[in-house]
Amino acid sequence: MFVDRYETRIIKDMEYSFKAKLWEYRPENPDQKIGLWVFVSVPQKYYEDIKEIASPQRKGFGSVRVEVTIGSSVWKTSIFPDTKSGTYDLPVKKEVRKKEGIEIGNTVPVVIKLVGS
Repeated sequence: MFVDRYETRIIKDMEYSFKAKLWEYRPENPDQKIGLWVFVSVPQKYYEDIKEIASPQRKGFGSVRVEVTIGSSVWKTSIFPDTKSGTYDLPVKKEVRKKEGIEIGNTVPVVIKLVGS
């Protein structure tokens, strides 16, 4: 089990900083009724790196656990792979958007830190 501990330690040391635009998820089927989901996309240049590093720790749908910082808000969530665009999508909760005074279309600075399971 030494390898698992080592991989978890590496994952906990990985941090990515970037700026990204908040966007609203719209289902392909316009009749599908869902609540408002707002995301930022992790830049494509990090996709393969995160996928490779987090591979042993990935959860359902290929999701990866992260700690996120936007402004003064810090929370734990998961990022989800979008294989069509080659990015990971990060959901941004309503309470965070409200607290930080950000809305769909705004570009915001984001820090994500990979965390073990």
